[in-house]
Parts: sequence; structure tokens; C-alpha cells
Amino acid sequence: MKKRVVSILLSTMVVAGLFAGCGTSGDDSSSASSSDTKTEAPAEDKADDAKEASDTATTGGNVVGVVMPTKDLQRWNQDGQNMEQQLKDAGYEVDIQYSNNDIATQVSQIETMISNGVNVLVIASIDGESLGTPLEKAKEAGIPVISYDRLIMNSDAISYYATFDNYMVGQKQGEYIKEALDLENAEGPFNLEIVTGDPGDNNAQFFYGGAMDVLQPYIDSGKLVVPSGQIEFAKVATADWSTEKAQNRMDTIISGNYSDGTNLDAVLCSNDSTSLGVQNALASSYTGEYPVITGQDCDVANVKNLIAGKQSMDIFKDTRDLANQTVKMVDAIMQGKEAEVNDTESYDNGTGVIPTYLCEPKVCTADNYKELLIDSGYYTEEDLK
Repeated sequence: MKKRVVSILLSTMVVAGLFAGCGTSGDDSSSASSSDTKTEAPAEDKADDAKEASDTATTGGNVVGVVMPTKDLQRWNQDGQNMEQQLKDAGYEVDIQYSNNDIATQVSQIETMISNGVNVLVIASIDGESLGTPLEKAKEAGIPVISYDRLIMNSDAISYYATFDNYMVGQKQGEYIKEALDLENAEGPFNLEIVTGDPGDNNAQFFYGGAMDVLQPYIDSGKLVVPSGQIEFAKVATADWSTEKAQNRMDTIISGNYSDGTNLDAVLCSNDSTSLGVQNALASSYTGEYPVITGQDCDVANVKNLIAGKQSMDIFKDTRDLANQTVKMVDAIMQGKEAEVNDTESYDNGTGVIPTYLCEPKVCTADNYKELLIDSGYYTEEDLK
């Protein structure tokens, strides 16, 4: 399957990223070597393991531990709020913690939840490689673990994975650039720069891979040119998904390649925080024609820029849908049943394929943002003024 191949190839790329020194929050570099020493389990066996763990969860109690990476990004505040509210509405007690984007803090929070006897853990990891020790304790205690949004790597304690189709996110971003520049018909060449996410976040590999599967043929043919020469994942990654780091890198790219008025035609940005950094850099030092710019998450600041014409498109991932599916997984676990999944092939965390439920991302533009964001109740008109 195409996504499976991409995941394997990109895991190798992240190994290269580690030696290149990208990121401060770690990466998925150990996935290749770790998986070499483990016997891969099929998704069916993973589901059986999840059911066995859920039998323990049903012996008493209804406490769900939820761990989110940080409150510094709007995305995770919304995820946490949606998750907490829907779990409470379903009758569960919720212990929700935010880890301040610090791995040691996240490890400590998970260990405390295990000690306190939570019945299920829902974890959006900071670094997918860093949770082996606490999750081994969760497995020993019979506590099922749902990996939320970001796949936790190299741990056989993971029962299920709930996320958006992150490969599709990248595809949609790449397709938007392809259509906006009319790459099939226009003569070109067009100048492109690439800004992706944290090397320790497994999702960043899928975003990059999906987009590059669309754009790489045009780079190979010369219709798309990357003047900075920065194309490989390790070179275009942004530690911590930081707006400031993305802005600093784009400032350097502009001064080195576009200070003479050369046009930058498109910037592939994997999410809104990095996209905002690129937009800030363009506003301060770029003098050419304004480029096509992508994004993801529909953060308020970015939607405002979308409306103002400073960002071309966004990817809307309705976190209410993801929270809803995760609550359904919790319900199934608590009842000793198997949870609903729709992908049992694509997401191998190094110990086997994790049964996964994928929610579908949607393209948001200035033409349809009202329908997607306001009419659905995700935002109000006042939020976007």
C-alpha cells in the first residue's frame, strides 16, 4: 500500500534527520533499528491484545487519562477541550494533562496516571519514540492505550490509533499547489520552498510524504525549482512546529535567494504555526509577487489571514470528529469489545500494525470557510474578526 511504503521510506529519512541535528524534541530515529529486533504482529493480534487489556479495564472504575502535548498551540487546546467534554458527556471521569512540550513532563504525567489507576490512557505524544518505559508499565498494569493523532512508535502497549488521514493531508496540500500553479499546463519553471514539521512527530513524515508524492515529479522535471536547495525532510523540518523557527529559516532563505526581487511562487507549509512563520518572514523582507501558501489546522490567526489573502488554503481537521471516534474507542474498551477501525494496513509502529480509525481532512479556502467553520459551529463570525 502506498502509504505503508511512504511510512517505511520516511522513517529512514528521519534517521538521517537525527544525525543532521534537526529538532530539539527528539525524532523517530530508533524505529528502524528497534523494529529489526521485534516480531511484527498482525493487526488482528493487536486487536486481540486490545480486547484482553479491555477485560482488565472493565473490572472497575471509569477514569480516562488524557495527555496532550502543549497548550502553546491552539490545536491542542481544542483537542483537549473536545476530548474532555465528550468523555464527561459519556459519563467518564477525566484526568487531562498538558505536557508543556516537554518529554520528561509527559513521561511523569503518564506514570502518575498509571499509579493513580486510570482505566484507559489517551496519549498525544510529543515524541513518538520517548514513551517506551511508562507504556511498558501501563501494559503491565493492564491499562489499554489509545495513541491519539500522533502514532507512538516501538511500543507494543498501543491498543488503537485515532487520527486524521495524514498522508491525505499532504496530498491535498500538494494538489492545491499543483492546481494553483497549473503545473500540468503552464510552462514554468516555478520557485518552491518547503517548510514541514517537527522531526520527532511521526505525522510530519506523512504530511511531507503525501505532498512530495504529488510535487516531486515536477521537481524532477524542472518545472518546480527549489532555489534554496532544501528538499529532503531533514533539511525542511521545523523543531517543535515553531512559528519563530520557521520564520527565522524563511528569513534566511529569502535573503539568500529572493532579495533581488526573484519571485517565490509557492511555499508548502505543513501546518498553521509554520505557515504563520513563513507569512511573517514574507511580510518583513520579501518584495516579489505573493506566493501560494498552504497550512493545516485552521487556527484563528491563519483563517483570518486566509480571508485577507495572506494564506491560500488550509486543511480543516474537525477535532470534534476525532474526539468522538476516540470516545467510541474508549467505550468499546470499557465494555470489553473491539473498537471500530477503518485501517488495518497502513500504520506500523515498529511492533506491528496498529488498528486505526482515520478521519477525513477537508480543504478550506476563502470560498468555503464559512460553510466549513462557521455554519458547522466550529467558530463564530466574531472569532474571525
